[in-house]
Amino acid sequence: MNLVIDIGNTQSKLAVFENHSLVFQEAVDSKVLNAAQKLMKTHPIQRAIVCNVSQSQPELILFLDTQIPVIQLTWEAKVPFQNHYQTPQTLGVDRIALVSGAVAHHPNQDVLIIDAGSCITYDYKTANEVYVGGAISPGIQMRYAALANQTQNLPHLKKEMPIAAYGASTSDSIHSGIVHGICHEIKGFINHYRSQSENLTVILTGGDADFLSKTIKNGIFADSNLLLKGLNTILALNLTE
Repeated sequence: MNLVIDIGNTQSKLAVFENHSLVFQEAVDSKVLNAAQKLMKTHPIQRAIVCNVSQSQPELILFLDTQIPVIQLTWEAKVPFQNHYQTPQTLGVDRIALVSGAVAHHPNQDVLIIDAGSCITYDYKTANEVYVGGAISPGIQMRYAALANQTQNLPHLKKEMPIAAYGASTSDSIHSGIVHGICHEIKGFINHYRSQSENLTVILTGGDADFLSKTIKNGIFADSNLLLKGLNTILALNLTE
């Protein structure tokens, strides 16, 4: 069995795969090491991969390394696609994992991956399994925080689906501006990539995917586990049994 760990900016996910099948997963706000130790006791884990876009976790790596073969995902790892990014060393490991997941589960297709998390990332891979690049913009929470932190009088609100396109109060205006603004942004990217590809597959993933999918219905696939699947794919390429 494979242990896959995704350490994000606000939350971490741990998953167990048996070959290509996801058999267990959980999300934790902290104490990733404790969660990994528990999984090692309850599952016959044989190898592991760690994807970290947040703070370093040396204790976690040290623990895993004493138990099983483990790799930390970097831009130099073997991946199932050709990377045409001009600065591959700056490409986020989360984006590498997402593209790998798209290759494994949507092979020979033009795919646009939209990851709605702390940031919103757009990643495009061709049917020939070539990663071209994409875009990065602020995520929902980041936009709410920016309005509050960069102004004197606007409140810091929690995300909320707006009632209408127009806001009849300051709070409603903020919700409308942020949520509808993001939705229009996403739809704009989808339309642009569809103009380049007649048979484009669009995947929406990330922590805010469910929230946004309520208003974005552009023939997209929702896959909250795409990154985990991609990490499992990369692990199989880089470590044998």
